[in-house]
Amino acid sequence: MTEQTCGTTNIAGVSFSVYPMCDGFVDIIKDALKEVDTSKVYMKTDDVTTTVRGKLTHVFDVTKATFMHAAKTGEHVAFQATYSLGCPGDSSGDAYMAEDEQTINTEKVKTMKQPVGAKFSLYPLGGGNYMDVIYEQIEAMKQHVTVSSAHYSTRLDGEAVSIFDGLERVFTATVEGGSSHTVMTVSISANSPSHKGGVFNE
Repeated sequence: MTEQTCGTTNIAGVSFSVYPMCDGFVDIIKDALKEVDTSKVYMKTDDVTTTVRGKLTHVFDVTKATFMHAAKTGEHVAFQATYSLGCPGDSSGDAYMAEDEQTINTEKVKTMKQPVGAKFSLYPLGGGNYMDVIYEQIEAMKQHVTVSSAHYSTRLDGEAVSIFDGLERVFTATVEGGSSHTVMTVSISANSPSHKGGVFNE
């Protein structure tokens, strides 16, 4: 049995995939990745997913920007991600923790209008008073997006930038609420054929 060791426990990471539903999906993915500044994170793409590691704010900055640049093509784009912060984890991304908190993709995407539907599930695996924190953050998110319940998840509808920002706030608040290992799964869909006037059909 391999012994698990903890490095810098505030390293955040995400494993994500972007799926453009069109013939030119390769170019959309490659072009989106080219437009995103990844200099403040560790990033590696293989044939299954893209992995990003570093400070939490930069991990969200990079994934948000990648999705936005892919979705702006107008093609139906799906996004799947698993975010994680805390021990047990890896320590190979420690060097990127020296970066400052200033995000570098925000200005490019903050004014982009992109309605989406999303679902997320949050898993605080290390204790803490997390349920009250989650409910508080979901209530706060209702000021910016439409929130509804779904099986095994919470549904969000609204502008993509607002949804990503809300997810980051929920994740951060859960960590600060005492969870030593926090995981969040996210699914987002943009430009879906089932999207009718800002409301997704059930």
